[in-house]
Amino acid sequence: MGDRDTWTAAPAAAEHARSVLAAAWSCAVSAEGGREEFVGAHSVAADGRVLLHVPEDSALLANAICAPRGEPSAVLEFADVAPVPVRNRIRARLWLAGWFVVEDGHLAFRPTRAVLRRPSGTVVVDLDELAAAAPDPLAVAEAQLLTHLADAHPDAVERLTRLVEPDSLHGAVRVQPLAVDRHGLTLRIERARGNGDVRLPFHAPADDVSQLTERMHVLLTQASAASCPRALQRQRTDRDG
Repeated sequence: MGDRDTWTAAPAAAEHARSVLAAAWSCAVSAEGGREEFVGAHSVAADGRVLLHVPEDSALLANAICAPRGEPSAVLEFADVAPVPVRNRIRARLWLAGWFVVEDGHLAFRPTRAVLRRPSGTVVVDLDELAAAAPDPLAVAEAQLLTHLADAHPDAVERLTRLVEPDSLHGAVRVQPLAVDRHGLTLRIERARGNGDVRLPFHAPADDVSQLTERMHVLLTQASAASCPRALQRQRTDRDG
């Protein structure tokens, strides 16, 4: 049975890609000579260029110096991993193809193609739009926000399921917060077989954590006024019994 996702008021592809770049802790680089993963070694410039800090004796640095300028020499891969333990934790993947140039002792990556894969499908991201986009204002804080919601306020997560279509909760065994951005909160509904995601849009964008607190309060107030889904009532009865 499919879930009735509400994908209105969701981040555009370029904004989503910039958010992945901002929040990702590791970067996998496929280049001549193989594939290597760098942890905590990259940053993102204001124009969207990825800056990679590698050791002076790195083979990647040597290859960048020797490669003909303008020829695609590497593919960078970033994974958007859900901070809350759920099934299928990879929420999105971003690939950047292009080449490295040496700048001020580090490698700057000049992309020639950007591809974003997310649950709604795979899309080629326009490079000009990627350079102009800003990451979601909650991207860096998202991991802490979601883990706090899941660990300290499971009752609030359960209350929010009252805003979900009953069909989407059929067979649910667990519901966890999967993602949050300025436009809304996404819940992961796990079933005995398979899982699905349902998005709860905010009434207005949240540009910082204080605004997010207000948006969440509105959702919880709406949920309190709604009836408890029978599927979760049965789940609670079976658990407590």
